[in-house]
Amino acid sequence: MNRAKSQRRFVFACLAPAVILVALFMFWPTVNVFRMSLYRMGGITNRKEFIGLQNFKTLMEDKNFLEAMQNTILIIVMVMIFTIVFAILFAAILQRGKFKGKNFFRVIFYIPNILSIVVIGGIFGAIYDPSNGLLNTFLEAVHLDFLTHKWMGEPKIVIYSIIFALVWQAIGYYMVMYMSGMSAIPEDLYEAASLDGSSEINTFFTVTLPLIWTNIRTTLTFYIISTINLSFLFVQIMTDGGPNGKTEVFLNYMYKQAYGNGAYGYGMAIGVVVFIFSFVLAAIVNKITDREVYEM
Repeated sequence: MNRAKSQRRFVFACLAPAVILVALFMFWPTVNVFRMSLYRMGGITNRKEFIGLQNFKTLMEDKNFLEAMQNTILIIVMVMIFTIVFAILFAAILQRGKFKGKNFFRVIFYIPNILSIVVIGGIFGAIYDPSNGLLNTFLEAVHLDFLTHKWMGEPKIVIYSIIFALVWQAIGYYMVMYMSGMSAIPEDLYEAASLDGSSEINTFFTVTLPLIWTNIRTTLTFYIISTINLSFLFVQIMTDGGPNGKTEVFLNYMYKQAYGNGAYGYGMAIGVVVFIFSFVLAAIVNKITDREVYEM
């Protein structure tokens, strides 16, 4: 009996610090955001006035917020498609390919993930510069002048310039995760597929992809949350929401309302929408990708 009690106390002592930290720095701030979204607050006087759901009603009529939502969804969808496709492709090549220097390419692909977002913003600023940027200079050198643009200044294409930077930054991280899953696939399965006359492409779709499906589903959830956060950082550094609000995203718009305009309650209402949006989207993606998992 005493031994059982001591074990319970030990478990409690181990868990208590983590539970306290989660409660203080995650649970309570989240609850507080929901509470503050029901108030009109901010400005010089910091006066609070309870207004119920009025902030949320205003949000639904706010064209700038709706455009920020549209941009966020576009970024999530586009970056998800390109990142996952290229990450899986490169992972398969580096894991199954038979050529020298695979470790070198693994490092090269992963480097963007360890760079500071500020550094990445500087790199793409140099690439996209309309006068001396690498991209326009290259296009002019190969006589494709008609394809040159002000990549960070034209409203119709600026969001895609940011999307490309996000994809470039993320591919290496997800590639490593997929390579980890592929490395656990028994070689016997590939040998059996080869004996059956299966081509490399067919083997990929019948052996590799089904056996890393759990990895893909897990990374999709990580991806949704991280892209919402990273899109804010990229936009803040590269465009600050411009030109004319064409690159505003959820968190960028929330930050401007809460700390730029002093509409703290309104900013917290945006935070609540982002919180709910993230969980709902993750649940939808998880449901859509639910399928029978093959065990090795």
